[in-house]
Amino acid sequence: MNLPLLDLVIIVVYLVGMIVLGLYASRKMRSTSTGYYLAGRTLRWPVVGAALFASNISTIHLIGLAASGYNEGFAWGNYETMAVITLIILGLVFAPFYFRSKIATLPEFLEKRYNSTSRILLAFMGIMGALLVHIGLSLFAGATILELFFGLDTVTSIVVITVITAIYTIVGGLKAVVVTETIQTVFLIIGAIIVTGYAIAALPDFGIHSYAALKAAAKPEKLSLIEADNSRGLAWYAVLLGYPITGIWYWCTDQTIVQRVLGAESEYDAKTGPLFAALLKFLPLLIIIFPGVIAYVLFSDKIGDQANLALPILIQELIPTGLKGLISAGILAALMSTIAAALHSSATLVSLDLFKGFKNKFGERKQITVGRISAVVVMFLAMLWSTQGDKFSSIFEANAIIVGSIAPAITTVFIFGIFWRRGTAQAAVVTFVTGIVIGTLAVMSDIPVWGDKRFITEVLGIGPLLLPWYGFLICSGVYIMVSYLTPSPDPEVVNPLTWSKPWEMLSGRIKSWKDPRILAAGLLVMFVAFYVVFR
Repeated sequence: MNLPLLDLVIIVVYLVGMIVLGLYASRKMRSTSTGYYLAGRTLRWPVVGAALFASNISTIHLIGLAASGYNEGFAWGNYETMAVITLIILGLVFAPFYFRSKIATLPEFLEKRYNSTSRILLAFMGIMGALLVHIGLSLFAGATILELFFGLDTVTSIVVITVITAIYTIVGGLKAVVVTETIQTVFLIIGAIIVTGYAIAALPDFGIHSYAALKAAAKPEKLSLIEADNSRGLAWYAVLLGYPITGIWYWCTDQTIVQRVLGAESEYDAKTGPLFAALLKFLPLLIIIFPGVIAYVLFSDKIGDQANLALPILIQELIPTGLKGLISAGILAALMSTIAAALHSSATLVSLDLFKGFKNKFGERKQITVGRISAVVVMFLAMLWSTQGDKFSSIFEANAIIVGSIAPAITTVFIFGIFWRRGTAQAAVVTFVTGIVIGTLAVMSDIPVWGDKRFITEVLGIGPLLLPWYGFLICSGVYIMVSYLTPSPDPEVVNPLTWSKPWEMLSGRIKSWKDPRILAAGLLVMFVAFYVVFR
């Protein structure tokens, strides 16, 4: 694709603007660890929600979900719509404890609930998740875009993306990240809506004049969220069992995402921010996956089996000059926001968890320096890993496989830890070690490192959603067994960090419609309506 000069100017102005804005917004927050890592705990709920959405909707989603819409259709949209439920869980179940504990990292919460060993293990797993998923695969997706738009080779593209994003992230800290993420959310949504509008407008030129005709041309199952069989690993029971495991890890326990909640100004902001993000999560099915389905109808002859080109081809074929630059800026916004979030969380985990004694020994400035250096190291390792993205049929599939390997142990330790007061520190540690071993073997067998067949997916026939479910069952068994074999934890330590009853978070007087519980109920009604419409 040869972008006209106007589009190139728009993209360059946008990139420079993000760097300047990020550095300016964070100028007063860089000198202390609270300011650098938590934005001084000044974030209000709209910023928290927009930043949660932007740090999630990466180029993996824009390119990968459009590719999945092209290949499979709406079925992959379950990853987006089911996020509504896990974001409600974050807002109502986890956020109150996170905010009241005044923690800076989620591993710190585990140290309060369990012990320092569980803190170190979660920090390590969090860094690996950021490196493999949030940064590594995002770099590969971004390289695909830059190669298509600018003719840059993969290595050059990865270096360009890295330098631009790292400047304001490593220097500016969380304030720079969330301010740019809020702006990027607007660009991302506007760009996706424009592509969707032009794609729908092009349908009559190809003989598609009704929704029924579109379903017939796309194959009817492509426009349904609910699948009966599990031939593609996306049956309704696989979604129902498997998604909560990955969703709770990603939305409720992953530092890259939850760090925005930890920087909230008040408990109300910590609760309501995730609910605002849940509202935004209804959009991807309509403005990212749906255009992928339309790309199949309009341009399957040009795209062929290169599904990752679905969105770029739509832009190339349908979008006029000027708007191409705006939309390309939106795609780069998605890329930069996710990488920035993961980079900053990695710096936070290394500095505050792996080197937690550093602050008392050398002071806050050197603690921040440790975080910045670690961010550079993580970025370099992620650049090396990003070259493996083409081993999967789509970027989003790669994301699902890796997340399904990381999530089970972490979800187990947090869920039992917050709802079961009998759960012990020894159980958490053994469960983490079990999860690391199982997850590593699962990823290596499904890349695959040995041979050319993916053992989990192709030989055993376990899809990307059932894998985390089986992993959760194993980890839960380990956690429960070890808990009963070890002494009960001290109630004075455990009780303030756990719910006495599963429904306790719903108790108490409701004073207005702005109460998070009322907002959550409205989201649940919308969730059910979505599945009724797209069943």
